[in-house]
Amino acid sequence: MNDVRAAAAPFSLADFRDRAASRLLAHAPDPDDPETVPIGEHALLAPDRVPRAAAVLVGLVARDEPQLLFTQRAKHLPVHAGQISFPGGKREPSDASSLAAALREAEEEIGLDARLVRPLGYLDLYVTNSGFAIVGCVAEIDPRYVLRLSPDEVDDAFEVPLGFLMREENHSVEMREWAGGLRKVHHMPWRERHIWGVTAGLLRNLYERLYG
Repeated sequence: MNDVRAAAAPFSLADFRDRAASRLLAHAPDPDDPETVPIGEHALLAPDRVPRAAAVLVGLVARDEPQLLFTQRAKHLPVHAGQISFPGGKREPSDASSLAAALREAEEEIGLDARLVRPLGYLDLYVTNSGFAIVGCVAEIDPRYVLRLSPDEVDDAFEVPLGFLMREENHSVEMREWAGGLRKVHHMPWRERHIWGVTAGLLRNLYERLYG
């Protein structure tokens, strides 16, 4: 058959590449473009607050069983200490693009060599209640990577099977307290790890674009 998805096993590298090519955004969403429709927690953001541009690397490690690469933030950080996230952070004026920001942050946090990263596309703009407009840069990572973790930023880096994260039965929604009220957050527990909040929201967006 001509359709790669018909021949490729579910959640295989070939299947992911094919879906990414046809279903991800070809260009990074622009937070300053009024036609950009954000997802996430934008409704909780104060009306007068302008979110700051940020980018994360949603990296698929190209193994026989594809994996997504995550970090665990250092426990001594003042915000989101110990939480699971994608490599990434604020976009700086020196960054030529969202992808450049994500690659720079990945190199700073975990020593990931940008030459081992092949961009595949972008997720929808995700606005957080803490005031960030995050561009999820989806990319393929050469499995021969060697990491050098920055102890100032991360305590660990690890992989989770794509097949686990992209099965809807492994997704849940919980109610958590915020600003004196309750809000819904996505949660995807894996072994002893708890992937939740913005990271789980980005994963849900990846699922909805490619497999939903």
